[in-house]
Amino acid sequence: MVYYAGVDLGATNVRTVVAESDGTTIGSSHNATPRGPTGIDVTEGVLETLREACTEAGVGPEDVTAAGIGSIGPLDLAEGAVIDPANLPDSIDRIPLTGPIGKLIDDDEVYLHNDTNAGVIGERFHARRNPDDMVYLTISSGIGAGVCCDGHIVDGWDGNVGEVGHCVVDPRGRLTCGCGREGHWEAYCSGNGIPDYARLLAEDDPTISTRLPLDDPEFTARDVFELAGEDELADYVIDQLAHWNAIGLANVIHSFAPIVVSLGGAVALYNEELVVDPLRERVPEMIMANVPEIRVTDLGDDVVLEGALASALTEGTGDRARYGV
Repeated sequence: MVYYAGVDLGATNVRTVVAESDGTTIGSSHNATPRGPTGIDVTEGVLETLREACTEAGVGPEDVTAAGIGSIGPLDLAEGAVIDPANLPDSIDRIPLTGPIGKLIDDDEVYLHNDTNAGVIGERFHARRNPDDMVYLTISSGIGAGVCCDGHIVDGWDGNVGEVGHCVVDPRGRLTCGCGREGHWEAYCSGNGIPDYARLLAEDDPTISTRLPLDDPEFTARDVFELAGEDELADYVIDQLAHWNAIGLANVIHSFAPIVVSLGGAVALYNEELVVDPLRERVPEMIMANVPEIRVTDLGDDVVLEGALASALTEGTGDRARYGV
């Protein structure tokens, strides 16, 4: 038997699957992403999660023919590593991936993609129709886009095409992004950024009433969305998020002219009415290009993992042209 593996390395979780050649999953594992202190600790967490998936599948890691990885960035494709990730502790400067995973499976067929590019691979692999021009946009702990243009996944020379969350949407730069720069889309609208943005808006208007636990270190974006329709500040934050998200998505559409924009990530997936519906309403008035279909991925939380596995399957079988991998 021939086996393939998919790996999803996120800022919060590491997820892996092992599948047969027809894509049937026979083993999986899910662990929290190690917080360091070094990148090697993250690498070890990825390897252990993959070992666990192999154990559940009843196969040895060396039985895996090819592995695909969808990972947070920025990437260094030449080194097969993550470099200075924005949403992990500063002590983590480099996370080796392709080399250690290749050593574990005893094969050099290891394919590394930015997580959003893995997402667009997954979308096209599982779609009833495979649009040649589409974007997968994640709004989660960070923000990023995977781009397929003219039937080809756009990686760029270093694998970092699609880091749209680090585009400036607010030239005043009132909030600092996790990458250390100011005014980035991700600083305002990501799951990690929303609490700070809520605090900023509360400071702007101290008279606005709220039940949001702004001073609680455990305050999260979920608190904002849970109080929608019941809290003046929460509603104001959500309206302003729609403003910045629409600006960001309009920029993506003007840059890549997709036929379809598929959204994923926890912020979008679990708050479609409050996050995605406003985009459908606002974006058509903001662009001069054709208006794409704006939808939520059918693959849910699995979209990056499915794309990573699809990368292993298609690269490993020589069928990459079918999916633009």
